[in-house]
Amino acid sequence: MVRTARAAGGGVMAEIRIHPLTELDIDGITRIDERITGRYRPEVWEERVTYYIRRDAEASQVAEADGAVVGFMLGEVRGGEFGLEEATGWLDFMGVDPGTRGKGVGARLAEALLAHFRSCGAHVARTMVRNEDEQILGFVRSIGFAPAPISSLEKRL
Repeated sequence: MVRTARAAGGGVMAEIRIHPLTELDIDGITRIDERITGRYRPEVWEERVTYYIRRDAEASQVAEADGAVVGFMLGEVRGGEFGLEEATGWLDFMGVDPGTRGKGVGARLAEALLAHFRSCGAHVARTMVRNEDEQILGFVRSIGFAPAPISSLEKRL
């Protein structure tokens, strides 16, 4: 899927291509993570990308502009967790290059990911966001996520 995106202020941004995740995207995802977190973690992203490709090579999505990865969403359809037997799409990891934010990349990635979830029979998608991650929380709400009728609990060890 290739479409021209408009940059903030009305200028034209490079064409954004959304495609399923491949191993060739690891370096770009690692670069985005480093720009967001300040940590270089290629081994973490190699392990995660390999997992999601093996689970469902078509589910997780990547956005490219001018041949560079500018965003990603990793997820899968699972059932039988937390007492929820229905097929559920889970959005587990996401990132958009800080220089590309506000240009619709995240929304386009979500559109592709959620369409794949629907094609796999999921009627609901879920994710978890830390309460203090206001920017991420605002984004997932903007794409239609709302509080779920389940509770996230933890015990510190």
